[in-house]
Amino acid sequence: MSRVEHYLSQSPQPSLQSLRRADQLWQALRSPPATNPPPTVIATASEPSGSSDFDLAICGGTLGIMLAAAWQQRGWRVVLVERGQLRGRDQEWNVSRAELSVLTELELLDETELAQAIATEYNPARISFQPGRDYWVENVLNIGVDPVYLLATLKRKFLAAGGRLLEQTAFQAATVHPNGVQICAGEQRLTARLLVDAMGHFSPIARQMRHGAKPEGVCLVVGSCAQGYAHNDSGDLLVSFTPIAHHCQYFWEAFPARDGRTTYLFTYLDAQPERFSLEFLMDEYLRLLPEYQQIDRDALQFERFVFGLFPAYRQSPLRVSCDRLLPVGDSGGAQSPVSFGGFGSMLRHLQRLVLGVEEALRADALERRSLALLQPYQPNISVTWLFQRAMSVGLEQNPDPQQINQLLDAVFAVMADLGDEVLRPFLQDVVQFSGLAKTLPRVPLKSVLPIVPQVGLSALLDWLRHYANLGLYTGFDALGQHLSPLVVAASPRWNYRYHRWLEAWRYGAGLDAQI
Repeated sequence: MSRVEHYLSQSPQPSLQSLRRADQLWQALRSPPATNPPPTVIATASEPSGSSDFDLAICGGTLGIMLAAAWQQRGWRVVLVERGQLRGRDQEWNVSRAELSVLTELELLDETELAQAIATEYNPARISFQPGRDYWVENVLNIGVDPVYLLATLKRKFLAAGGRLLEQTAFQAATVHPNGVQICAGEQRLTARLLVDAMGHFSPIARQMRHGAKPEGVCLVVGSCAQGYAHNDSGDLLVSFTPIAHHCQYFWEAFPARDGRTTYLFTYLDAQPERFSLEFLMDEYLRLLPEYQQIDRDALQFERFVFGLFPAYRQSPLRVSCDRLLPVGDSGGAQSPVSFGGFGSMLRHLQRLVLGVEEALRADALERRSLALLQPYQPNISVTWLFQRAMSVGLEQNPDPQQINQLLDAVFAVMADLGDEVLRPFLQDVVQFSGLAKTLPRVPLKSVLPIVPQVGLSALLDWLRHYANLGLYTGFDALGQHLSPLVVAASPRWNYRYHRWLEAWRYGAGLDAQI
């Protein structure tokens, strides 16, 4: 019996079988597109359909319930389609407290409910790249949200407001007509003005729209929640204590949890067929966990094991080829290529999406070009592709084993010296021009030059374009705030477009962040 089989078979959940199912997804993602063709689930028709039963049909309930509850409470007719039971997982979602304020601003939760949704809170958190020094921050990803309570509360409010929920109902196909969308889900036939795809990275709609393309980057994550740790009052945000191995750099995260302590091992790589499996990475996690946490592995009581893969595409956000279809969250590629888990990203964009879609419905701006404004280019996300490349290693490359650790330690030393206003946005995946402009000139060239052959000249030139756009968007945001009062009397469609431009500049510059 292997190490992975030994420990995962002790879990009260069927973790080993689930891990191997996830590995099948990872294998399919690494396979050539010809051997794994995308499904055809979206079709178009030229003739009008009948009247729509709903304003909005949302497929994917785990994060889609936040949008569904908000729109239903604001008076729209919403149906939510979920292939399983709409229930949050037991593993907490870590965010910063300020990011949760949108839930009360949109009246999805009151203050009492928000307090109950918070399962854990800790401070401080560590960043460390051996053999460098430790850096400590507070109030970054230090809140553990209980997904079970959060989703149950939102589900209850959605139903109480008159929303329709279809559980154990898988999305199958949809036909887009000039005046609406007909959706097949299980045995159900639904019609809506707008179809919202919240089915995540492996959405069949997203696969079709990307024509089965392989992702340029993938974050693999494995970990566990266990009891038995002697010290559990602080966390780790980004820690590396080993050199490059197996053509990748291992990074670690740790958070206090209600059921013990959660620890993750994650790494960034491409989707080449020769890449190792999730089961191999889980074995590496179990091998290195005692060294990472300074504890005997057999002294731990494992409550559950966690694992996943998070693909990222350079052609993001996703551009769809038909009207009345809006991908959101991971389906639309809105997340940073260096982050994993879509909860924080959804919270950051929740108010923008709720109000923007509402304005689109009122203006009947549901054609493809208008809806694309709700999924804008964001240079603050695009610049992070270079960071992802710098933290990954190609199969044909053999850099100095400590190269990535040395670069990251040099960068974080500069950011730590510059203070929280530079460090905190970066740690929350909200890169800002001012922080980059202050940091980059101060990073020693001896740490930067070795990474140039690793990332490649074309990636550097592409990054410079996004970096320049980040500066432009920062300036456009300031200008837009002065001009916004001038268009309040314009037509609804013009106001819709202008408001989306303002949001694109603000979010694209990272200036929306609740830091």
